Amino acid sequence: MSNAIDTVLHAPVRLQIAAMLARADELEFATMREVTAVSDSVLSKHLTALAEAGYVKIVKAPRDGRQRTWASFTPKGRKAFAAHMRAISEMVAASEKAIAAE
Repeated sequence: MSNAIDTVLHAPVRLQIAAMLARADELEFATMREVTAVSDSVLSKHLTALAEAGYVKIVKAPRDGRQRTWASFTPKGRKAFAAHMRAISEMVAASEKAIAAE
């Protein structure tokens, strides 16, 4: 396999976040919380890990009288997610080939 699994993205909640961000320019915190079904603190911890890796940009701003948080992929994050998905695809293809050979 030419691509390595990205340990920053591999955690299930982070992978869910990345998959959502791959299909959107940005997502609001509440939307990510609903889809991932985790608490605010857990989601915040995962977003922080992605931001510290340089994969996600976090923007906080007031809207509708409340402070809101949005996340978006950075170019580095989008590239890392694509490489991670290629690595997973290669792993699946190799497994399927091994199973077929049995």
